[in-house]
Amino acid sequence: MENLSKISVLFIWDVNERLKTYLKSKLEQLSNLNLIFPKDLSEENLLSLAPKASVIIGWRPDIKMLQSADQLKLFINPGAGVQHLIPIFRDLERKDQIILVNGHGNSYFTAQHAVALLLSLTNKIILHHDWMKQGKWRTGDSEAKSVPLWKKKVGLIGYGAINKKVHQLLSAFQCEFSILRRSWENTNEQLLTPVTRYEPSEIRKFMGNIDFCIVAVPQTGNTVNMIQKDELNRLGRTGFLVSVARGQVINEEDLYYALNENRIAGAAIDVWYDYSPEPNTDNQKFPYHFPFHELPNIVLSPHRAASPFDNLDRWDEVVENLTKISEGKKDFINQVNIANEY
Repeated sequence: MENLSKISVLFIWDVNERLKTYLKSKLEQLSNLNLIFPKDLSEENLLSLAPKASVIIGWRPDIKMLQSADQLKLFINPGAGVQHLIPIFRDLERKDQIILVNGHGNSYFTAQHAVALLLSLTNKIILHHDWMKQGKWRTGDSEAKSVPLWKKKVGLIGYGAINKKVHQLLSAFQCEFSILRRSWENTNEQLLTPVTRYEPSEIRKFMGNIDFCIVAVPQTGNTVNMIQKDELNRLGRTGFLVSVARGQVINEEDLYYALNENRIAGAAIDVWYDYSPEPNTDNQKFPYHFPFHELPNIVLSPHRAASPFDNLDRWDEVVENLTKISEGKKDFINQVNIANEY
C-alpha cells in the first residue's frame, strides 16, 4: 500500500455550495484527503495550486497546469466523453503516467433519455402534441400511427454504461437484441437477454438485421463517420435511429438525406455537429449544417441526455475513486485507455 500522507484534490471549476457540502460529507472520514475548492480560478492561481495536487477534477484542464502538476496521479473528468482530453494526455511528457478517469455518473439519465427519444419517435408524440395545440382532436392512424417496439429487433451500437441500461429498460418489450461492440474478447459478463453479437467490421450486416438502432459509443478515430450512407440504407425505410453518442459518429450529410428521402423511417438525435452556431437573421441558432428542423421524421434534442445536472448521486463514482486513492488503491473505476481513446 502506498504512503497515505496528505492527498490534495484540486477542483478546477466553481463548485457550488450544495455539491461542496455533499462531497465533504461523503469524504469526511478520509482524514488524508485535502479538498481544494479555489475561489480564484485564474490561470495564475491554478498554476500555483497544481504542483501540490495529487488529484485534479474538472472538464477542460489547461495544458500548462497539467505540466506543472508534477505530483499528479489522477485526473477525473466528471462527465462522459474524453475525446477532447485524449490528445492532451497522449502528448503529456511525464515519466510517470497520469491515470485519466471518465465519468459515467450520468449513465442512468442518458439511458432514460435515449429510451424517451425512441418512444417519442415511434409513438409520434411530438406530432400529436402539435396537432392538439392546433385543436386537432384524435387524428387517426392514417395521420401518424405508432410503431410497436414489442418483439421487434433492437440493435445497440456500443455496450458501455449507457446501452447496458438501455438494454435493461427495453427488455420489457420482449425485443430481440443485437449488440455491436469494439471487441467481445475478455467479456465474460452475464448478459440480460440472449443477444446476437457483432463486431465493427460487421456493421452493415448488423444494420440490415435490426429495426431500431441506438448509438452510444465514444468519439474516437475508429468511430468518427462510423455510420454513413451505406449503413443507413441497410437500416432501411422502416428502420429508426437514436443517437446519444457524439454527432461525428454519424455522417451529417448522409443522415440528413436519408431522412429527407425517407430511406430510413426516422431518427431522434441528442448530439450535433456545430456547438458554437452563429445566429441567423432571425437570431435562431441551429447546431448543424443541414435543415434538420424542417424534417417531419426527426426528434430534435439539444444535447441534454445527461440532465438533471444538479443531481448529487451522479458524483458517487467520484467519491468512490477518491476513496480508493485515499486508501492507496489503484483500481479506479472507469479508467481511460489512452490508446483506445476511451
